[in-house]
Amino acid sequence: MRIAFLVAPEGVEQIELTDPWQAVLDTGGTPELVSTDSGRIQAFDHLDKADTFPVDRTLDEAQVAEYDGLVLPGGVANPDALRMDRRAVAFTKGFFDAGKPVAAICHAPWTLVEADVVRGRTLTSWPSLRTDIRNAGGTWVDEQVKVCTGGPNTLITSRKPDDLKAFREAFTREFDKARG
Repeated sequence: MRIAFLVAPEGVEQIELTDPWQAVLDTGGTPELVSTDSGRIQAFDHLDKADTFPVDRTLDEAQVAEYDGLVLPGGVANPDALRMDRRAVAFTKGFFDAGKPVAAICHAPWTLVEADVVRGRTLTSWPSLRTDIRNAGGTWVDEQVKVCTGGPNTLITSRKPDDLKAFREAFTREFDKARG
């Protein structure tokens, strides 16, 4: 199972990248870091700089067809930057068009809103995104993790780092089911 982790060059919440990444490794999958630029991305621990991580592929090199699923880690700045990049938005939407599972945590659903893929879907997020999700036609719920199968693909969302255990269990289970 090959999973794309889409992040901006700066601003991803480190634990929301590393914990799901490890979950993919633990299930025998291959995670791949995809970003808008080559080189290294700068992760954060809330507002403080944390570690950097090497980019495996840029959006100009990555193709949706090469992956079994997509993980969108959060952090405030990360999805805000991604939603302003037409390639990132198109890459994200491509997983929905292809019927492939997508997992998003914390502020990451901002990228989903920009890709216009939340309409008719039920999801959760960091509470400050509630109005954005509703305005985009989605239903927002305050739950640790929400698995929504009512659409072209399975969408797994979670609220925050405290919910990572539930998020990890849900998305690895759903990604595995999607592979058949």
